[in-house]
Amino acid sequence: MNMPAIKTEPASAIAAPKAAAVATPVVTMTPKRPPRADKFVKMAKDIAVQVVPPLIVIALLMLFWELVCRRAGSTLPPPSRVFKDTRELIFDPFFDRGGIDKGLFWHLSASLQRVALGYSLAAIAGIALGTLVGQSVWAMRGLDPLFQVLRTIPPLAWLPLSLAAFRDGQPSAIFVIFITSVWPIIINTAVGIRNIPQDYRNVAAVLRLNHLEFFYKIMIPAAAPYIFTGLRIGIGLSWLAIVAAEMLTGGVGIGFFIWDAWNSSRLSDIVVALIYIGLIGFVLDRIVAAIANFVTRGTAAG
Repeated sequence: MNMPAIKTEPASAIAAPKAAAVATPVVTMTPKRPPRADKFVKMAKDIAVQVVPPLIVIALLMLFWELVCRRAGSTLPPPSRVFKDTRELIFDPFFDRGGIDKGLFWHLSASLQRVALGYSLAAIAGIALGTLVGQSVWAMRGLDPLFQVLRTIPPLAWLPLSLAAFRDGQPSAIFVIFITSVWPIIINTAVGIRNIPQDYRNVAAVLRLNHLEFFYKIMIPAAAPYIFTGLRIGIGLSWLAIVAAEMLTGGVGIGFFIWDAWNSSRLSDIVVALIYIGLIGFVLDRIVAAIANFVTRGTAAG
């Protein structure tokens, strides 16, 4: 019986396709990156969405103001006249001719220093008292009605008493700032402390945290969004209070600058001062909001 012949190939011929398959390069698809120009265009569009609408509104308001105040018999200056009369105040805010004849920088700087001191004292006292009221039922029953009554007193109503007590305009203005801004800090801190979840308190009991550890590990982080809400309200009230207080206490300050400009019939100076007051108040609020967003990791109201 004849067996069919089996054709054999060299080992090199059999291994060749395998070697070729192994050597085949693998092509990986990388996502196409957008050109750098596209990124700048997108960034410009985002900025335009935020900036253009306010600019349009401001331009329309300025046009309306100009048209209304340019009419005969108008007692308020139009924007064109305000700019003409206050060019020195705008472009040279650092001049100092002695006494109260100073640029707006020095008046604003003096006011901000008073606000910084009074507001810092209010923040410390407000958080401490708010923690006490929020943590203790007896303190809430005893102090909360008193706080609710005192917070309704207008800031300038405190000024005569502070002048009689301190006999100086500087500490009197700081006291008015303190007594005006402390109430929202107390109230919001107390609400935040009372709203701490019971689970947090149970965890603190299991871990046997002492009062100090419970305060800075559980209480303050949990109530931080409420605390910063009070701090944001307080900084706005502080800026309002200092302008009103300085009108009566005198000396260097933006409030006194406005009152002195009124007595000298410099209405254009008052308009510029009001613009600066609004801008600085906005910046102060944004600073506190940014700190709140950083500390609370975005849980505080923006």
